[in-house]
Amino acid sequence: MKGIIAGQVHTVNDTCTDCGSFVDIGAVIDEHDTELALHFHGESAMQDAQTLAARASARFDKTQVKITPEGEDVHLVLTFDVSAEKMIFQLQNGL
Repeated sequence: MKGIIAGQVHTVNDTCTDCGSFVDIGAVIDEHDTELALHFHGESAMQDAQTLAARASARFDKTQVKITPEGEDVHLVLTFDVSAEKMIFQLQNGL
């Protein structure tokens, strides 16, 4: 903890003086983490992927969808506009 604090720029204050907690927000949220890759298997793989893709597009209109069939498997990649959208979508859908 002392090493992290020592390595920070002096203008950074990420210590909560009220609760005594230290939080490194960058360790929790990466602004470039906007891609969610999911793998589906089985007879309903394509339908499941399309359903989840439609749910993402309906919730966040700038979401880019890429569905790639691979035999009986389907690979779905959702690219969200910002990382917060990805996190919200994962939480709302139990992913």
